[in-house]
Amino acid sequence: MQLHPVKLYPSKALLKREDQLAWKIAGVAADKVAVEKDVQEMIINRIIDNASVAIAAINRRPVVSARAMALGHPRKGGATIFGLPGGKTFSPEWAAWANGTAVRELDMHDTFLAADYSHPGDNIPPILAVAQTMEKSGRDLIRGLATGYEIQIDLVRAICLHEHKVDHIAHLCPSAAAGIGTLLGLKQEVIYQAVQQALHVSISFRQSRKGEISSWKAYAPAHAGKLAVEAADRAMRGEGAPSPIYEGEDSVIGWVLSGRTIADQKGRAAAYEPVYYEVPLPAPGEAKRAILDSYTKEHSAEYQSQALIDLAFRMRERITDFEAIEKITIHTSHHTHYVIGTGANDPQKMDPKASRETLDHSIMYIFAVALQDGRWHHVDSYAPKRAARPDTVALWHKIETTEDPEWTRKYHSRDPNELSFGGRVEILFKDGTRLVDELGVANAHPNGAKPFGRDDYINKFRILTEGIVSTREANRFLEVVQDLPRLKAGELTELTVALPRGELLEGKPGIF
Repeated sequence: MQLHPVKLYPSKALLKREDQLAWKIAGVAADKVAVEKDVQEMIINRIIDNASVAIAAINRRPVVSARAMALGHPRKGGATIFGLPGGKTFSPEWAAWANGTAVRELDMHDTFLAADYSHPGDNIPPILAVAQTMEKSGRDLIRGLATGYEIQIDLVRAICLHEHKVDHIAHLCPSAAAGIGTLLGLKQEVIYQAVQQALHVSISFRQSRKGEISSWKAYAPAHAGKLAVEAADRAMRGEGAPSPIYEGEDSVIGWVLSGRTIADQKGRAAAYEPVYYEVPLPAPGEAKRAILDSYTKEHSAEYQSQALIDLAFRMRERITDFEAIEKITIHTSHHTHYVIGTGANDPQKMDPKASRETLDHSIMYIFAVALQDGRWHHVDSYAPKRAARPDTVALWHKIETTEDPEWTRKYHSRDPNELSFGGRVEILFKDGTRLVDELGVANAHPNGAKPFGRDDYINKFRILTEGIVSTREANRFLEVVQDLPRLKAGELTELTVALPRGELLEGKPGIF
């Protein structure tokens, strides 16, 4: 890997294209390096993973609405939409929108956490939609997805968006555009313009994950995927983009991230701080392996709760009387405390009437239910009756989080064997005794007690799709996807999962 310094430049500096981050990203995307076998296998795992959670969410209201919008844009020889037969195809940007929403709705697919947050599996819907529309092969798709994962994860390693209250889709849209560039074999110049356009149009803010969290949490990455398809289309037609989009005087780094001094922001003379990011990217000829550093979810909840759910299961075995609990303190990282803990200062995170989207971002609620039930279910654990149970509410309100500098350090560690997303839990009982335990990574994590392998992804697919799709359809999809490298041009429309006729809910009427 090579580290690329990225900082703000005044317009008079005339920063060369070759020194711009977007050009370097495009160079990685245009590099025809082979995809290694273990990366290829993990890509197949993640396509299975996405299909699992998409079908499990297929008739939830946000997914129904997104699908209804996409149905207004049929296209012969286009892209498939989850739930519908592969013979029905639609415009790729709208298929990316519908499928991206389905994949994200349950918050149960893969994750990568570093300087910022990400769900790199969000790259799959837009890249796959373009691959289907442009009649690409399985190997083409694998190459495109390897790039999408690589670029998003490398940006997330280096550039923190959330400290500036910018939503993480600002890394997703450029990565999806780059992945589409690799898929289609576009020239570096074209990919460069697509990446810049993608970033320019995808800056949005983290209010979508604060307060009363709405369905936009699921729509946001789907929207980024749609924008990436459109950006690539414009660039292919010869259209340019704002440039340099990362380093320019009035760029993203300049006014949204950490590029300027306070004096600049108050309107005085321009003075550029020597503050820069260092973005790691593969060197020319170096394989794209970032997907192997990401991890999926066993439980349908925010990733930073995964290890704590497993820890709750373990600790409950040593509790005989939940009524005897006086207080529970979760010592954890800065991110966990301030995003899904009491440090967020969101009263909605303690509200039994809160939306599912809010509850899956409340570690207090999640830990209470996991501790009581010893299981986690993507529907039952969020049911309104479950959230409103008096004994659960009482326990839930006894839980608080606190930042522990050591857990924050391990959260940001560059050592993969030390990297941790869990915490230490202290349960204080009314008689003064304490129960203390800790867990650094979820059981399903590559370094966990039971890392996910192919059989686990298939089992997750079967559990989440049971009773929704036929056994025959499930078996067909699993057979096709595991044969991905051998799929020929035009055969990628088989990479969808159809429900029995009449089982898809229809959305409310809108404009489309």
